[in-house]
Amino acid sequence: MNFISTRNSTSTVTLSQAIAAGLAPDGGLYVPERLPPVRTLEPGSDLADTAAKLIAPFFEGDALADELPAICGEAFDFPAPLLPLATPGDHVLELFHGPTAAFKDFGARFLAACLARLRRQEDRPLTILVATSGDTGAAVAAAFHNQPGLRVIVLYPDGRVSPRQAHQLGCFGDNITALRVAGSFDDCQALVKRALNDQALQVAAPMSSANSISLGRLLPQMSYYAHSALEHERATGDALNFVIPTGNLGNAMAAIIARRLGVPLGRIVLATNANRVLPDYFGGGDYVPAASVATLANAMDVGAPSNFERLRWLYQGDDAALRADFSARSVDDAAIVDTIRQRHARHGEVFCPHTATAVKVLQDLRAQGAAGPWAVAATAHPAKFESVVEPLIGRALAVPPALAELLARPAHAEAMQPDYESLRDRLLGAWQ
Repeated sequence: MNFISTRNSTSTVTLSQAIAAGLAPDGGLYVPERLPPVRTLEPGSDLADTAAKLIAPFFEGDALADELPAICGEAFDFPAPLLPLATPGDHVLELFHGPTAAFKDFGARFLAACLARLRRQEDRPLTILVATSGDTGAAVAAAFHNQPGLRVIVLYPDGRVSPRQAHQLGCFGDNITALRVAGSFDDCQALVKRALNDQALQVAAPMSSANSISLGRLLPQMSYYAHSALEHERATGDALNFVIPTGNLGNAMAAIIARRLGVPLGRIVLATNANRVLPDYFGGGDYVPAASVATLANAMDVGAPSNFERLRWLYQGDDAALRADFSARSVDDAAIVDTIRQRHARHGEVFCPHTATAVKVLQDLRAQGAAGPWAVAATAHPAKFESVVEPLIGRALAVPPALAELLARPAHAEAMQPDYESLRDRLLGAWQ
């Protein structure tokens, strides 16, 4: 299978080339030249097996094809359980049991496993450049820490991530550099995209991306939706509907593509925080990126969701068809706070602010008559946001062992203005 840019369908690359590059030379996002045909799918023996079966058509003919089962085994070595919520018919898909307690561990580990294999014969080192609104950077840092020939530079908005997120970003050292940028996530993302498109810089300091713009992140994220939906259908005969908290639209995009491939997913509803670019678009307005607003669900503080370009590609630019298939709902901080407090008081459930946005949307859908089985994607462990969650539930949260180990390390991040020349100078000096 070959891959093209969302902005140019005439120039093709292999999957390995697309993963290594991260972003297409024209600034577009890599997508398959064609989607594999819809298939009748069966769940694998475990999550890694389901992932290998689901993703295999995208690897067909690629240099990494024979290694896909091993790659999946490395990436999916922790669970993603689908568990019942207290409210009838509702479930939670827990995606936070990896080393940094966030769903992004799956994609980051898959990408690292791919790049480690692709770099075997390379003499020149590669810089992985990543912008993060909270969880991506730590997942990428953990996955690439001390990988030979690979260096990671993480940009995050100073003061706009939780204290524990900030600690994770700066606690690795060695081949990982954390830059705390005096700006927003959108500033960080714009700097990363500009650097990746700087051809002269690429010649001097080869780079790739580990954001959700990378196919190496997007493709594996289909797997946990597929595994949970297939297992649920086998047990009940029903398609599972999902509410997915989203910022840059990568996690939701993975579910959307999985459904196109034949996974028995029903409705997919997007939950956002006070950043309303997607709700306004799906409500009938134009797609108009905006400056991001800081919220309690900080990992979703995105005003220009990168994967919207892939979503429009999937629907061939047909906005009417796109709006007919999906909806997006906004949840403000007051509703996030109320949801966390009330679900704990009534049911003993504890959610991070991002998961709480999805729970609130599901509650509203149920109140409006939504039937059938539904699940919310729980994107991060609530202990990563103890400063928000603990005052609302009136008790301390137990910290998962892997997260506790990271928090015990010293942490350091370098300050940087949202200035491209400053970033360029750092990248040129990264391997000197």
